[in-house]
Amino acid sequence: MTYVAFRMLIGDRAKYIGLLFAVAFSTFLLQNQSSIFSNLMKRAGNQVRDVTDADVWVMAPRTDYFDQTKPLKETDLLKVRGVRGVDYAVRIFKSLPIANTRDGQFSACTVLGLDDATLVGAPRNMILGDWQDLWKPESVVIDKAGYLLLFPGEELRLGRELELNDKRVRIVGISDALPAFTTFPIIHARYSEALTFQGRQRQQLSFVLARPQSGVDAEELAVRIAEETGLKALTSPQFQWASVSYYLRNTGIPVNFGITVVVSIIVGLVVTGQTFYLFILENLKQFGALKAIGVTNRTMLAMVLFQSLLVWFVGVGFGTALSATFFNVSPFVIQLRHFILFWESAVGVAAFMLLVIIIASSAGLLRVIRLQPAEVFR
Repeated sequence: MTYVAFRMLIGDRAKYIGLLFAVAFSTFLLQNQSSIFSNLMKRAGNQVRDVTDADVWVMAPRTDYFDQTKPLKETDLLKVRGVRGVDYAVRIFKSLPIANTRDGQFSACTVLGLDDATLVGAPRNMILGDWQDLWKPESVVIDKAGYLLLFPGEELRLGRELELNDKRVRIVGISDALPAFTTFPIIHARYSEALTFQGRQRQQLSFVLARPQSGVDAEELAVRIAEETGLKALTSPQFQWASVSYYLRNTGIPVNFGITVVVSIIVGLVVTGQTFYLFILENLKQFGALKAIGVTNRTMLAMVLFQSLLVWFVGVGFGTALSATFFNVSPFVIQLRHFILFWESAVGVAAFMLLVIIIASSAGLLRVIRLQPAEVFR
């Protein structure tokens, strides 16, 4: 009976292809939009995630996310260093100066000033050059996307010059830094150099990066620092999620993507469900004929279940392949670099589409079970 169920399914090629298209399109739309949304939100914490040699971030008490900074005092750094369990604590400075090139290109950029002695927070994924060259005077490392923005259409090359606040610096490295939520170029420099790129303020320290001693838990150390200094201290994962949470609560991105996802769910429920339900109704004559020759309801249940699983498997497979292709091609678009198809999205959407098809087939199956063979021959 499996062969009969298969022949019934592909008997009308146009309807069969339409059914597969409905499942594949709904799968692609849901996986694509949910993964893009997740990737965008992940970017909100990427600059925290990129710092791999510190576990605790210390900041002003009311700081909500990475791009919101209130300068700390130099004495705050000493307070953090004096907390029991701190292995080391170093300063980091963040600013948004304007970078200019000799050709007249310019852009606001995110400058991260790293501790002169240790360079804690320097980018580790380098495309060209070495991050340790930051110890050279008037040197910076810029991310690839920022380089292509400031030097459009030109090949990656070290030694080019930028002007930041009337100060000329030389590019000694090009990094593959994780993309931030904003599209500004990401520039790393030594702390003492970075201070000269921005208008002078009384206080310059943006964050303190700390690492716990061996055997000390990072969360425990963060709580201890907050209690003893009065500052806000978060572990790297906590600070990442705080940045993501800020954009979720204070921007229209969740609403916009939420509407798209809801529309995709409606398409999946209505189009896919209705298409498969109509397919069963259009084959009532065949099911009635099978009943007339003695095929049991259990056997027909197995036939409908086989058809449902086949449509689900092929349709979801095509949809997932389209989504994977999109995210494999996206790295070639610099704005979409590091966008991936999350496996959670792929599995969740596949389970949802299976549920839709099972509900539709169950509704159609009720008609089949209630069908009297005599009705087919009237």
